[in-house]
Amino acid sequence: MLTLDQIYHASFVLKNVIRRTALIRSEKIYPAAQVFLKPENLQVTGSFKVRGAGYMISQLSDEEKKRGVIACSAGNHAQGVALAASKYGIKSLICLPDGAPISKVEATKSYGAEVCMVEGVYDDAYRRALEIRDEQGYTFVHPFDDERVIAGQGTIGLEIIEELPGVDAVVVPVGGGGLISGVAFTLKKLKPDIKIYGVQASGAPSMLNSVHDGKIERLPSVSTIADGIAVKEPGENTFKLVSSYVDEIVTVTDDEISSAILALIEQHKMIAEGAGAVSVAAVMFGKVPVAGKNVVCLVSGGNIDVTILSRVIKRGLYKSGRSCGLCIELMDKPGQLKAVSRIIADCGGNVISVHHERASEASDVNGCFLRIELETRNYDHIKEITNALKAEGFKLV
Repeated sequence: MLTLDQIYHASFVLKNVIRRTALIRSEKIYPAAQVFLKPENLQVTGSFKVRGAGYMISQLSDEEKKRGVIACSAGNHAQGVALAASKYGIKSLICLPDGAPISKVEATKSYGAEVCMVEGVYDDAYRRALEIRDEQGYTFVHPFDDERVIAGQGTIGLEIIEELPGVDAVVVPVGGGGLISGVAFTLKKLKPDIKIYGVQASGAPSMLNSVHDGKIERLPSVSTIADGIAVKEPGENTFKLVSSYVDEIVTVTDDEISSAILALIEQHKMIAEGAGAVSVAAVMFGKVPVAGKNVVCLVSGGNIDVTILSRVIKRGLYKSGRSCGLCIELMDKPGQLKAVSRIIADCGGNVISVHHERASEASDVNGCFLRIELETRNYDHIKEITNALKAEGFKLV
């Protein structure tokens, strides 16, 4: 059984393994509440995962330590296990799906782990890890469904309440449920009236569905940019703890996640991965009732693959009204482009690309289309520009 004593012990044990991440006040994320960020994206290895892995590995027997540990992960858990094992002088082997980003593979190796690439997806790597465990006697470090791992994640709850005793609500990303289980258990034991909200990606709502239906359910597939919480099935331990200690679970879309990533970059110069930003997205878009409250958003990780960061930013710009695309139907005659440009400039819009094309067979023989990409301030600004164009007789498609 998980106990508060165990979590306090984990906090003591991890002092020389982890970094204590201080809360950051956020004025603009959701002005109706007093929002604080718990930046675990600034943690050693760039994620909270090192807490759970570090405590679990520290509690192994001498015999288990001698045999080494094995884990399966496509990212943050792998790096957490690798670093924690190196700190304790233990051999670690990480099974990774062969489609894992090169940056995460190299990061895992850099923390001292041996890497075993497995053909297929996460589930294939998981099966292979269990096979090697049985063949060679390694101890398997589960990414979330282990009491010692959950206790390690619970140390975040201790840090939050020590730094902000008046906290009213904490918003936590949910994948397999290890993080929210530890945080919710700790905070509810210390302050029973606190509200704990979990957030999942709308394309991977495994815990939400399971809690709603009162039994563990497995999703046939998951699809989200928040790969760190794209978990098909919650754990047995985590399902019980979440059912007992979490007040509500909500979902956010990929567009909302992208907007949250963008907001963290612009407002706090902070990089969060998709899974790390879901808590911020939930507060930004009013998914949880925190107006007037002291609320902490747990930014669980920052290991976003740089190759998709530009796409995420572009998506976030569109979602927040900072960018827009217009298609204008014109008569193909001199001066049309000049008139459109003048209207946009007068409204303070910035044209970043223009594409002119002749109309199709179904349209007016003298017609053409003008496709324009704009930088804008917000949705009100977009409306101002489109209204001005319409007032001058231009037809928006």
